[in-house]
Amino acid sequence: MVHAHQPFRLLPGGIASSVLLHVPHSARHIPEQVRTGIELDDKALELELDHITDSHTAELAAEAALAAPVTPWRFVNGLSRLVIDPERFPDEREEMLAVGMGAVYTQTTHREPLRSPGVDPEPLIDRYFHPYAEAMTAAVDERLAATGRAVIIDVHSYPTAPLPYELHGSGPRPPICLGTDAFHTPPELLAQAEKAFAGFGGTGINSPFAGTYVPLKRYGTDPRVSALMIEIRRDVYMSEPGGPADPAGLTALASALATLVTALSGASDRGTRAR
Repeated sequence: MVHAHQPFRLLPGGIASSVLLHVPHSARHIPEQVRTGIELDDKALELELDHITDSHTAELAAEAALAAPVTPWRFVNGLSRLVIDPERFPDEREEMLAVGMGAVYTQTTHREPLRSPGVDPEPLIDRYFHPYAEAMTAAVDERLAATGRAVIIDVHSYPTAPLPYELHGSGPRPPICLGTDAFHTPPELLAQAEKAFAGFGGTGINSPFAGTYVPLKRYGTDPRVSALMIEIRRDVYMSEPGGPADPAGLTALASALATLVTALSGASDRGTRAR
């Protein structure tokens, strides 16, 4: 469904599906009223979008949804993360504030000014962050009501070489990085993902990016919600920094993601919930 006047979409899956593919960083669109607060010129902004956007991940999720026997639900952000980043904490809990990349970014991937350092983030958080969070929370609640559980698969990509903004960029950069949460990622879910994505040259855990997205209402308290982040190194499927996708690479990844969705759809409730 399209939420009225909101730049995100919940795309329905099977009524019995507990799986929700979350695609927060695939878009490049910036509304004009937000663009005026960004200090980069048009050429520099396009380059920054090349670096910061998880290009083609919406297409990847769509192709996987078509391939899966039980169609997962998809929640897709229609705005660039340069508007707001829906996966950041909107307060001092966010470690990326240290590099000017909290819920509202003030620095670029190369640690250069994006917005005035004194900008008030609250108008953007009120206009874009909170409605997104509320809609994602509702989507998870609907899966819980329908199936008794919800499995969030966070679909991301990351550059082959580390960018200056990365706080943990010195560690391994495997073809597939799996981000986990101590409460919401049970061993069975991680093992299913490792098996599904085994064919791309190796998987790693929580390096260079760690954690996964769970709505704050359920975070750390509801064991019926399980979650995993999939970070795909961009050379596996596209030309960097912001070039076209390799069709064969994208299709292979979509097949792997569909395999994971299928395993989760067929798993027992016990097998996919956090302990």
